[in-house]
Amino acid sequence: MKLLLVIVQDADAARLQQALVESNFRATKLATTGGFLREGNTTFLIGVNDKEVETVTSIVRTTCHERTQPQAIHPLANSPEPYFSQVIDISVGGAVIFVVNVESFQRV
Repeated sequence: MKLLLVIVQDADAARLQQALVESNFRATKLATTGGFLREGNTTFLIGVNDKEVETVTSIVRTTCHERTQPQAIHPLANSPEPYFSQVIDISVGGAVIFVVNVESFQRV
């Protein structure tokens, strides 16, 4: 048995949750925050049999897409020289999937 920890951008979470339900996969959904952009993420905890890992991974790939978004780069607080904000495009979205071996699973 495996535990999949799937971290996605909030914009993709509802679509992924719906696709998992339609494919009869149960998941626990947690609200999380990313460290780099400090924006909302959603983390899904999904327990599956070993042979179902690729199916869930495929669902994630089809529902969670990488995209670019503008991000302001703010001036440094301690900078001795004037520094003006710049806007750059960064890649966001997609998913991060951790697959962890599960020694035991019990539903009580």
